[in-house]
Amino acid sequence: MGHSQVEKAKSRERILDAAARRIREGGFDGLSIAELMKSANLTHGGFYGHFPSRAALLAEALERAMDRGEASPVAAPAKAPGSVKSIVNSYLSPEHRDNFASGCAVAALACDVARSDDDEVRALMASRLELSFEHMAGAMGDSAAARDAAVTAWCTMVGALALSRVCRGRPRSEEILRQARQSILDLEARVRESEAGP
Repeated sequence: MGHSQVEKAKSRERILDAAARRIREGGFDGLSIAELMKSANLTHGGFYGHFPSRAALLAEALERAMDRGEASPVAAPAKAPGSVKSIVNSYLSPEHRDNFASGCAVAALACDVARSDDDEVRALMASRLELSFEHMAGAMGDSAAARDAAVTAWCTMVGALALSRVCRGRPRSEEILRQARQSILDLEARVRESEAGP
């Protein structure tokens, strides 16, 4: 790869990293191509040398945001091994709540993705959700009851994180996180009890 191609690849990575961060902070509508290119120290006109359209950038930025969110120490439960308690404590933590830009992209962008007319974008997030459900089900014991409970657990976690962010800076925010954590741990206990039988 020639020098100019290496530089172009590095520039593309800077654009994607900046876009992933910006969409988690401000949603899809908050992404300005001009501001994005400026933040990556590139000219606005150079955008189309890297992406065919804004929609193509959004799809790739969403994937990058989900990859980076899963790798974040405060939002890694979708892939990280561990117990339900460790998943819940990590995801429903004050650190994750306060970290929009590098936290879970699902919690930050689910509504944007749901409103999107782009089937590829919705399919991308849906496939990541399925992986999260599978991981949680495995942590709960991987029975039919665990698979059902895993969906409930993730719905609870994503919803609780979003609502705790609404109430950030108020005691209710901590209460939402605490009650959601306990609810999921109680759900896991019921699943394990049902698996153990009478």
